[in-house]
Order: sequence, then C-alpha cells, then structure tokens
Amino acid sequence: METAFLDLPDGRRIAHARTEGIEPGVVFLGGFRSDMTGTKALFLEAWARERGRAFLRFDYTGHGASSGDFEQAAIGDWARDAADAVSRLTRGPQVLVGSSMGGWIALLLALRLPARVAAIVGVAAAPDFTEDSMWAGFDAAQRDRLLREGRVETPSEYSDDPYVITRRLIEDGRDNLVLRAPLALPFPLRLLHGTADLDVDVSVALRLLDHAEGEDVRLTLVRDADHRFSAPENLALIAATVEDVLPAPHG
Repeated sequence: METAFLDLPDGRRIAHARTEGIEPGVVFLGGFRSDMTGTKALFLEAWARERGRAFLRFDYTGHGASSGDFEQAAIGDWARDAADAVSRLTRGPQVLVGSSMGGWIALLLALRLPARVAAIVGVAAAPDFTEDSMWAGFDAAQRDRLLREGRVETPSEYSDDPYVITRRLIEDGRDNLVLRAPLALPFPLRLLHGTADLDVDVSVALRLLDHAEGEDVRLTLVRDADHRFSAPENLALIAATVEDVLPAPHG
C-alpha cells in the first residue's frame, strides 16, 4: 500500500497507510525506533483487509518515513503524533494495538482521547520504560553523563547502531508516566506477553494488570515468546485477541 502523509500545522509530517473499511477500526502503535513496515503492522493490515475492517498504521516523528529527528523527540511527542493520527485519520472509537512502547502510547491516548478508544491490546507493552528500565538501569556514571552531556549511548540487540538515550527522553517520560496515578480503562484491555521477553520483563505486565482500573482486563502469558512476539502463532494470537474485543460493527 502506498504511503500517504498527514501534514500538520506545526510542520510535522506523519507517514501513514490507511485502509478504509468497517468501523470500529484498528490502529497499530509501534515501538521505540520501529516503524510501520514491521511484521506485526503488516500482518494486522492484511488481516483487517481480508475482513473489510478499517485499519491504520503510521510512523511517529523521527521514525520511518515521518519527518523529524529521532534524537530530538520523546514520549510526549510520539503520543501527540498518535493523538493527531487517530483524531484526523480515523472515525469513532478504535481498537488500539500497542507494541512495546506503543502499549504506553495507547494508555496515554486512553487518558487523553477516551471517547476514541474502544479497546486496547497491548503486545509486550512497556509503560513507563524510560523511568523503570532506562533510568533505573543506569549506573552512577551513566546518570552523571546523561545529566552533564544530555545523552548516553547503550548497545542495541536490534541494530548495529547504539541506542541514543537523551536527557529530554528521560525527563519528558516522567511527565507521561501512567503507572503512578489512577489509570481508569472503561473498556476491554488485553495484555499479551512472552515469558522469554528479555526487553520488557513479565513483571511489567503483572504491574499493569494490577494497576489498571477496569472491569474487563486480562493478561495472557505465552511461554517462550520473545519481545518481538512475531512468530506465526504469536501473530495468530494477536489477531484472535483483536477479534475478541472488537465491538459490533456500526458502519
């Protein structure tokens, strides 16, 4: 599918691919440094198209084909991108499928655009990871360097290039934490997490399960699934979970 662009008044240009279809639609929210051409995004797009279901995938600022510099952006910027994409490119409540960081973004959208969220499916969701994983994992020297120089570099298992973690990313993350205050989710929340996830510990999913306030919250643990959660059986589970939470069509 050809990439389109959402041009926003402040100069942001958000790359996206939208499939028209039955509402409520499905929106895929990608992870940190990923883009909308990943395995899960394309799988869900094909799944939605086969069923005539509306679907949207997009790139955050500094990711993929969107405008902006990755190192200059942070959680709040990416949440704003997601809010603009959902508000301007979809109609009515949507099922948000958030992968890793996308799970955090989905929760922020639930707080900021509650009328536009029909359900959330978190896949290896990583709420508050800038504080609880990055900052908490730094030693004293790394913290000092981050505060003095504004950035540190850490190895990446997914790229030859290191992760650059900026002071702004950490500080902006603190302004967007979702596990420290009430988190009312008056719609279905489904969490899928692999026991072999080395990037986001299962304890994060358990903490979110315990913290979320809602009557329809479930966690499914998948033995031996890793953080990518992209094996064929994992993808099938994501699709089945989305199917389970989709409200009855109204268009």
